[in-house]
Amino acid sequence: MTEPVGYYQVKLDVKHGGFAGAPTLHLDLGVNAPTGQISGSAQITQALPPPYGTTVIPHVTGAILHTGFGHDTLLVHVTGQYVVSVPPPGIGSYLAHFSAALAVAKDWNGKGSFEYSGHVITDCTVKNVSAG
Repeated sequence: MTEPVGYYQVKLDVKHGGFAGAPTLHLDLGVNAPTGQISGSAQITQALPPPYGTTVIPHVTGAILHTGFGHDTLLVHVTGQYVVSVPPPGIGSYLAHFSAALAVAKDWNGKGSFEYSGHVITDCTVKNVSAG
């Protein structure tokens, strides 16, 4: 597999396979290969009734680090914020934090975890679902 150069897009699904209905993280990322900087969007889906089944994180940023020895592993970290509406009878909304940490091979498949709204989802499989 050749090493991507310049700017490229990668789409990933991050999910815990052990639990039915567990949250799944969908990442749509743009990668600046020379600098290792990442930006894009994320969505978390879960088998819950609306409006709770989908969490949209419109802007995530992060970086790629390399282990640099033996079999090179990409260490990916992304963070973002999203709006959470207070359920009735409350009024208003607030910004909640999101983060994900992934350890992937050059084909963007591997393991990872993510955190949102106080939930930590660990021991996830990362799968590259980019077309082509």
